[in-house]
Formats: sequence, C-alpha cells, structure tokens
Amino acid sequence: MGSEEVRALDNVSLRIEAGEFVAVMGASGSGKSTMLHILGFFDRPDTGAYLLNGTDISGLDDDQMAVLRNQIAGFVFQQFHLLPRISALANVALPLTYAGPQADRRLAAEKLSAVGLAARARHLPGELSGGERQRVAIARSLVNEPLIIFADEPTGNLDTRSEAEIMAILRQLNQQGKTIVMVTHELEVAEHAGRIITMRDGRIISDERKKDFKPVVLRENRSISQVLTRTGSVFGRAEFSDHVRQSLDAILANRLRSLLSMLGILIGVAAVIAMLALGQGARDSIEQRLSSLGSNLLMVRPGSSQMHGVALEAGTVTRFTLQDSAAMKIVNNVSRVSPSVRGRVQLVYGDKNWNSEVQGVGVEYPLMRSAVPVLGRFFDEKELLQRERVAVIGQTVASALFINEDPVGRSIRINRTGFRVIGVLPEKGASGFRDEDDTVLVPISTAMNRLLGKQYVDSIDVEVTDPVFMEQVQQDLKSLIIRRQNLSSGNEEAFQIRNMAELRQTLEATTQTMTVLLGSIAAISLLVGGIGIMNIMLVSVTERTREIGLRKAIGARRSDITAQFLIESILMTVAGGLAGVLLGVSAAFLLSVLAGWTTKVSWVSVVMATSFSVLVGIVFGLRPAMQAAGLNPVEALRYE
Repeated sequence: MGSEEVRALDNVSLRIEAGEFVAVMGASGSGKSTMLHILGFFDRPDTGAYLLNGTDISGLDDDQMAVLRNQIAGFVFQQFHLLPRISALANVALPLTYAGPQADRRLAAEKLSAVGLAARARHLPGELSGGERQRVAIARSLVNEPLIIFADEPTGNLDTRSEAEIMAILRQLNQQGKTIVMVTHELEVAEHAGRIITMRDGRIISDERKKDFKPVVLRENRSISQVLTRTGSVFGRAEFSDHVRQSLDAILANRLRSLLSMLGILIGVAAVIAMLALGQGARDSIEQRLSSLGSNLLMVRPGSSQMHGVALEAGTVTRFTLQDSAAMKIVNNVSRVSPSVRGRVQLVYGDKNWNSEVQGVGVEYPLMRSAVPVLGRFFDEKELLQRERVAVIGQTVASALFINEDPVGRSIRINRTGFRVIGVLPEKGASGFRDEDDTVLVPISTAMNRLLGKQYVDSIDVEVTDPVFMEQVQQDLKSLIIRRQNLSSGNEEAFQIRNMAELRQTLEATTQTMTVLLGSIAAISLLVGGIGIMNIMLVSVTERTREIGLRKAIGARRSDITAQFLIESILMTVAGGLAGVLLGVSAAFLLSVLAGWTTKVSWVSVVMATSFSVLVGIVFGLRPAMQAAGLNPVEALRYE
C-alpha cells in the first residue's frame, strides 16, 4: 500500500488433500480471502511455492491461470455474480464458452437439474430467490466438472432455510468426491466441513480435523500439464458463435445507448455514399456533355474588332469562309473539319409550330460531335453541294412537332421554307440553360444561302488525329489563320482557338476535386461516429466491470474478453454501416428525383464505406476491449 508493506499472508504452510472439505475462518483482515484467491488461481504469492498435484503453478501467466480457473476450479460467490440479462440456464452455461468448442452444452441443463432448478431454467436472475440464485451459482461452478470448488461466504446473504439447502448441496458434492474449500465467518457453517482452519494476521493459528470425517477420493486422470496445454487459442466455431450471441445480448440490453452509438456511423456511411454518388453523377454528367462536343477537338472562332477594349485598325477583323475551312483540312494531323453557322428559326409542322435553333454544318459533323442519328440518316456530300433542303432534328424538336409520329420522311417549314426530315439526333441533354436537343441540323450551304443569308461561317470545328498533336495543330492553325487573314503576330486576339481537351481536363479535375472534398467531409462524420463508439464502449467497460471480473473468474482469457468487446464494437458499426448504406442509397435517389441532380451510386463506394465502418469498429473498439481485458478479476468483482 504505497511505501507500506502489508503481509496479507505471512509464512503460511498448508496442504489440502483431494476429497477434503475445508472451512477457512477468521476475522476481517485475517488473510483468509487472500489465501482463497491464491488457492483459486486468482493471485500469486510473492514468495514461496504453490504445488497443485505436484506441479508448481506460482509462475504461470494470466492465460494459464485462466485455464486452471476454467478446468480445475469452480467458484461460488457470496454475491452470486449472475448476469442479470440472461436466463439461469445461460448463466450456468457461461463457463462452457471459455472451455472451447469441445465442451458439451448439455451439461448446463444437467447441472441445473442436479441442484433442483430445472423448472426455473428460463427465468432471469431477478425472478429467483436468494437461495435459488446461489444454487444457480453452484450449478455454474460444476458445469466444467472441476476438481475443486471454492466457496466464498456461500451463505452470507441467505436466510436460515436457504443456508441449510446450500450446505446440504455442498456436503453432497463433497461426498461425491469434490474437494471443497470454503471461507466463512459463521462457526455453524464451518461445522459442516471436515476440517476447520482459523487465521489471524495472515497466519494460520489453528488447523483442526474431524476424526470421523473420511474424504472420498476419486481417481482423476486429468493432469495439470495436460490442462495447461490448452493455454493456446481455442477460438473455434462454437466459441465464436457464443461471443457473437453474448455481444448481441449486450447490445440489445442497452438499446437506446447502442442506437445512439450506431447513429454516428449510420450518418457517416450515408453521407459518404450520398456525396460520392453526387460526385460520380456530376462527373458522368460532365462526361456526357463533353462527349457531345467530341474528342480531340479544336474550335476556331473569329475574334472581335477590339483588343483590350481598343478598336483595331481596318482589316484586322477575322471572318472565316468555307475556303478557310477547306485550307484547315490539309494541316498535318487534322482528320476532319466541319464549318458551322447558326441562327434562330421558326418551325412549323401541320398545326404545330416551335421556335428553335438551326445549325448549318458539314457532312463530317456527326462523327466529330457524336451526333450520328438514332433514326434515319445524316445528309451526304451530294446534298451539301446541291444545297438540298434536308434536315436532321433533335429530340426536343421531334417531341414538340411529332407527337406519336415518325418524323423521318415528314416535311416541315423552316422560316417558311420547306424541308424534309431525314433523321433524328441522339439525346444530348441540357448544357447550362441551353437544351442541346432543341436544334435542327441542315447542310451549311443550305443554311448560308437559303435560310440565314450569311457569307461567313460562325465557327470551324477541327478534329485532331491524336491528343498528342493537339498543341502542334493549334500552333499550325494559328500560323495558317494569321497568314490567310494577313494579321500581324500581335493580333492573335482577333480570333480564338479553343482546345476542348483542355476544357475536358479542367472540368474533370474540378469534378474530381469536388468528389474528394465531399467524400472527405463525409469521412469526418465516420471518424466522429467512431469516437462516439469508443466513448460508449469505455462507458460499457466501466458499467460491466463486475461482469468482466466474473468472466475472468470462470476462465475467460485476455483474448476472450478482448474478442467479446471487439466483436460488440464491430457489430454496432456494421449494423450502423448497413443502415447507412440503405440511407445513403435512398438519399442519392431522392436527390435525383426531387432536386433533379444527377447521382450514381457506385458499388465501390458502398464497399468502401462499409469496410471503413468495420475498420472504425476495430480501431475504436480495440482500446476499450484491451482495457477490459486488463482488469484484475478480484478487483473487478469487488467493483461498486
């Protein structure tokens, strides 16, 4: 005790033979409880030796001592130490959990029947009298067929009738060959024993044997060395199922606390899945929009007549012609070129009319812009040269003008000029406030001469053979335009060349950054949930200190206690994770339906979030589990 040394046991020399019934008496502080703890494998002497069947067990480690408590000893406590949330039968079967998968589970019912409580097997401890609870404790001490029964004040909390019943059971067990060591304050209880040892100040002051008492000795083939070989892990199938069942019992016994613990994980997993679904949906949406623009594409547009707000000299305004478009096609590493013009037009079909945008394009436009018609066909080179009045319409136009009709082959009027519909474009979707499907494509020659009256093209699309040549082609196009437009090198702002690959990379990088940001924010929720799990588990360890002491007293090793609390933590996080998956998927669906946002739930995100929740359970459950496993069984049993 600090710097003061207290000799709880002082120069004790004691020998107990097999089959004896020994009662240890003495006042409080006499050392009898300390001696019982050493005899019962709870504690070790600082000096001296403890020989069990000739084997010195003074130097055994904690796991070896736990095996002895499970296989050699049975304990009957004054406070009963029954777990309140499980039945009498389950309490009796508790030591079998730590006996390994080879333990016979039927022994629990047999031992409970042996103490006369078969009819009360399904009752909770709170539904039993004091005497019945002590008999359950005795049945529990017998379930692993121990060699020795240690009884610590077994009648201290019982009335006279119950005391007589318990002592009768103990005498009967002794007559069957069980060695019994009992600590008691009461002489009338000690008189039931065949040997009475009296202690004072840590010493044995008297040791009396009854001459008429004859021990019944059974031949026991169990050797201590054989028992100690079981110190290794026996974490078999039956034992694992017991750990899971007991962890579920503990979770269900505190439903509200467990629900609040799982809530953090649930929200975290749901947030991760919903945010990643939102990010993935945005990425796919952008990818779809970009695919409509084409790949490896350069867009050439004329600039303004001003540069940096200052009017340019005459002749510096760029205006591209079809001849410029043809010249660009012969630039090295250019595969396709398509000039275009556009304008607003009025469409009429029968009694329906629609205001839309018309685009005059070249024949290579559908391959460059992923615009191959899903119905009909695109116009060809001959129709372009002859300025044919043919049109390919978008999905929005088709829906507005042709209700339940096939548009292909129908005639429509564009600004009072008749056109024949020869195809329907694939769906592109909206791009900002612009509907990409609200368009009509006609040959550029037809648009310039018959519809819009334009002499110059609005833009020219140039497709490069390979992305690696994008920069080079861009420079070659600049040189070509400057030369054809007679521009000086300082007037490059008079035209624009937009690199769609750069735009694609920028948008993808932005989307990726947003996805990572959203996922990181959601992961913080998981981290907070994990801290909540750890706090709850630490509280649980404190509340269940006496239960932990009991489990260690009946043979639970450090690994058993660690496994139980770790499994309990993992079960809570897994349950919260699975509920979070359902909530996250539902949230992503609602965002898509109600808010109109594009979402895509990925199995990768589901697996990742669930796996992370399990990892949270392991990481944050490990500390409380290790704390529980490190408790001293004697101190834990005395915890108030």
